[in-house]
Amino acid sequence: MIKKATTIFIFLIAISLNSQQKKINNYKYIIVPEKFDFLKHINQYETSSLTKFLLKKNGLTVFISNETLPEDLMKNRCLGLTANVIDDSGMFTVKNIIQLKDCNNNVIYTSKVGKSKEKDYKKGYHEAIRNAHASMDDIQYSYKPLEESSIKKEEEVVKQEIIVPVKKVLPVKKEIPVKIVNGINTVIPDPITKDNSIKTDIKFNTKVLYAQAIENGFQLVNTKPALVFKVLKTKVKDVFIIKDKNGILYKNEDVWIAEYYNNTTLVVEKYQIKF
Repeated sequence: MIKKATTIFIFLIAISLNSQQKKINNYKYIIVPEKFDFLKHINQYETSSLTKFLLKKNGLTVFISNETLPEDLMKNRCLGLTANVIDDSGMFTVKNIIQLKDCNNNVIYTSKVGKSKEKDYKKGYHEAIRNAHASMDDIQYSYKPLEESSIKKEEEVVKQEIIVPVKKVLPVKKEIPVKIVNGINTVIPDPITKDNSIKTDIKFNTKVLYAQAIENGFQLVNTKPALVFKVLKTKVKDVFIIKDKNGILYKNEDVWIAEYYNNTTLVVEKYQIKF
C-alpha cells in the first residue's frame, strides 16, 4: 500500500513538473526586477544580477527590468515572465525561492526552497538563491509561442472613455436690493467677486504604463518606450508623489489617476499601470 502511494505521489510530481515546463516554453523572455521586495536597494548584494546569470544557464533570455528591453516585449509585456526571489528567512537560516509569474500575476513556476546558514548577508543570499536555482534543473527551455488569439496584448487594451454628466443650472432669481436716498429709490449693485475656480485640463483616455523599480519608487514608461513619470513612495498605500512635478499619483478602483499642475492648470490623467 505504501509503495503504491509513493508511486502515485512521484507520478503526480512528474505531471506537475511537466506542466510547469510546458508553460515556461510559452514565454519568450524573463524579466528580473532590479530590486527585490525584501531588500532596500537596487541590486543589493548583487541578487538581481545573480538571478539573471543563473536563469540564463537554463537557456532563457533574461533581462533586468532597468535594462533596455526588446521592442516586442515593450509592446506586449505578456511575452515575458517576471522572476522574483521570495525571502522566507528565519533568525539563523536564509531561505529563498525563485518564482516566475506572468503579466496577470499568475504563478507559472516555483522552485524549491534554497537554504543557507551563512551569517554574511551577501554570501547567505547567494548560497540560498543558488540552491533554489539548483532545483530548476528540470527546465529544458524551448520557446513555443502561444497562438495569437490566446495572448493578451497590451496594445489591445480598450481605452475607456468617461462621459461626465453636465447638470443644467437654472438661473436663480435674486431680489435686487434697493436703498432709498433722499426719497429716490437707488439700486445697490452686487459687489464684484473674484473667481477663484481652478482651471482644469482633464484627459479621460486610459493609457498603459509599465513600472520599473527605482530607489524609493518607480519610473513609469510607455510602449515606445519613453519615460512618462518618476514616482516616489509614501506611507499611504497606492499613493505616490510625482517627482519633478507638483502632483500625486493614486489608485481609484482599477485605474491610476495622475494629478499635477502645468503652470496654473491642474492636469488630470488616467492610466493602467503594470507593476
